Amino acid sequence: MTSTSTMLSLASAPPTASLSVHENLKGRLKLGGGSLSFNKERANPFINTKSFSRISMVAAVKVSRFEGVTMAPPDPILGVSEAFKADNDKKKLNLGVGAYRTEELQPYVLNVVKKAENLMVERGENKEYLPIEGLAAFNKATAELLFGASNPVIKEQRVATVQGLSGTGSLRLAAALIERYFPGAKVLISSPTWGNHKNIFNDARVPWSEYRYYDPKTVGLDFDGMIADIKAAPEGSFVLLHGCAHNPTGIDPTPEQWEKIADVIQEKNHIPFFDVAYQGFASGSLDADAGSVRLFAARGMELLVAQSYSKNLGLYAERIGAINVVCTSADAAARVKSQLKRLARPMYSNPPIHGAKIVANVVGDPTLFNEWKAEMEMMAGRIKNVRQKLYDSLTAKDKSGKDWSFILKQIGMFSFTGLNKAQSDNMTNKWHVYMTKDGRISLAGLSLAKCEYLADAIIDSFHNVS
Repeated sequence: MTSTSTMLSLASAPPTASLSVHENLKGRLKLGGGSLSFNKERANPFINTKSFSRISMVAAVKVSRFEGVTMAPPDPILGVSEAFKADNDKKKLNLGVGAYRTEELQPYVLNVVKKAENLMVERGENKEYLPIEGLAAFNKATAELLFGASNPVIKEQRVATVQGLSGTGSLRLAAALIERYFPGAKVLISSPTWGNHKNIFNDARVPWSEYRYYDPKTVGLDFDGMIADIKAAPEGSFVLLHGCAHNPTGIDPTPEQWEKIADVIQEKNHIPFFDVAYQGFASGSLDADAGSVRLFAARGMELLVAQSYSKNLGLYAERIGAINVVCTSADAAARVKSQLKRLARPMYSNPPIHGAKIVANVVGDPTLFNEWKAEMEMMAGRIKNVRQKLYDSLTAKDKSGKDWSFILKQIGMFSFTGLNKAQSDNMTNKWHVYMTKDGRISLAGLSLAKCEYLADAIIDSFHNVS
């Protein structure tokens, strides 16, 4: 007699076992003292099979090997755009993603990028694989753009530069280098910081902790807290710094504060690690926005710098950036570069060519380079005008006497409004203004025409939502 346990085990049995059992059953199942004939005409109409063994095999497939994989939460930044697209309200504003928009709130492809691409077509350039470290002309151009062509670190070949998959990929490659050659070393991250920083170091299994940065009372920099936390960190930690236009706050240290930060990092034998995502896009000046990095390099410090060309050249989808490691000698830089290449090979093999050639063509041609600087000044200028108009609108409309001047003290495409999660939710639910829940808004997605509407939303959310 065959027990019910035998029948239940069919679902997990291998095909040969199922067939063997089927041969023994001869199309008949016995339950208790009675028997049940299997009639294929009365079988489950949803299973198209002619034998019991086939049924057992189908049942086995129903349980996925990926049953233990849980649903991932939506990305807090990219999810904002998805929600925005689903909203049909005409007044809606997408101030979540940091991507430049025209006054008409349309995506913008730089004219200089179009010219560089036309050059590539005219030359009939091929699509062959790049070396692991990327396009040589790009690596030379990006390092010189960051440090200055006459900088001793360039002249003495003390910079290991490897093309990366924009800022994120460059940071991830550096994190892999830290994990392999500085095991146990901690990375200090500002509180708050760009949402992907923690993901990158978590994924690379690099421990991190936070240092104080934003002061909610002043909506400004908590400089004393920042210095104290960097001092308290274990010696030899990596300190992640935003080179300019801090994301998400838009609050940057002054030149004098940068000097003090460098002092403390040197005293503690820490390693500075810069994320430079907005060079030239923050102030409109490539040199001014690289000032913090150059200050540290001038002190003879070893440091890491991740770069991105998503914002300043509008190459969001090209995924073009670089990781630079400044060393004390050319020999050390050569060895570091060899290991960065070794880490990149199994990760993504080699980087894409299109964006790299655009950057190399623009930076390498004096005429295109000057046109690019003019377009950067135009984009940075539009954001500054929007920032001023928003401040003027808030000041004119808010009769409470609240000081909104912090908006003018911030720099770059973002403004940290000081709104909490509940207030940010009100911005979206009532006013159809889409933003991240930490109160950050992207001024790059705002037009002069929409500033008064946004001011009304901010004032209502700030005063009427606890």
